[in-house]
Amino acid sequence: MARKITKYENIAFISTANLEAKRALSRLVKIYGNCDPAHADVIAVLGGDGFMLETLRKYMTLLSRGLPVYGMNQGTIGFLMNQSNTESLTERLNKARSAKIRPLQMKATARGGEFKALAINEISLLRQTRQAAHIRISIDGEVRMERLMADGILIATPAGSTAYNLSAHGPVIPLGSDVLALTPISAFRPRRWRGALLKNTAKVKFEILDADKRPVSAVADSSEFRDVTSVEVEQASNIEFNLLFDKGHELDEKILREQFSV
Repeated sequence: MARKITKYENIAFISTANLEAKRALSRLVKIYGNCDPAHADVIAVLGGDGFMLETLRKYMTLLSRGLPVYGMNQGTIGFLMNQSNTESLTERLNKARSAKIRPLQMKATARGGEFKALAINEISLLRQTRQAAHIRISIDGEVRMERLMADGILIATPAGSTAYNLSAHGPVIPLGSDVLALTPISAFRPRRWRGALLKNTAKVKFEILDADKRPVSAVADSSEFRDVTSVEVEQASNIEFNLLFDKGHELDEKILREQFSV
């Protein structure tokens, strides 16, 4: 009898160093084998949201060609992950729903030179000392706020709108809505400014005012660059990640549920 060919037969398992994740990895490899990512049909990531973000960055070249990623939660929140279950994995993969995610790209100018980084969730600017940051904000070449006095500011993707952005009281953005969230962090002046929703084609520039006295760091997900003087952010138009989610636990459904959570 001919063996049934499934869409996702060659699975590359990638695990964090967490003990439970390593145990799950061992069980999965015994059942399904383990393929090199370069020859895989799908990458299965065992870990938490932070490890998922690391994996997306590490395998960006492969993933930008359309190779899908399926997260198996071995962390805490697991917003970008599915439930960790070793049973019927190939069946779940073939029934999974796809979510397309475009990251943000950042170019930061600092005392040490220029730096570039990508962020799947958000890019945030944060004060480095006890003094509030003073930041000028321009959108598509036009100054929209001459001076924001705050602990910082962030710009988040829809996928990242339920992370740091939500903690900073920013809006939750439905997946596929083609907007970005610009959210202040503990704004002092203007005190009542709650941020803005921007088109995902917007080019945002942050200029640090009084940078010597009020130093600021720029963070792209987990990559930090200190003592920045200006930061330019826009959505990466040439990079797209394909995340897979179990039916009923799709990313857009998770984002929708967050809007009604109390």
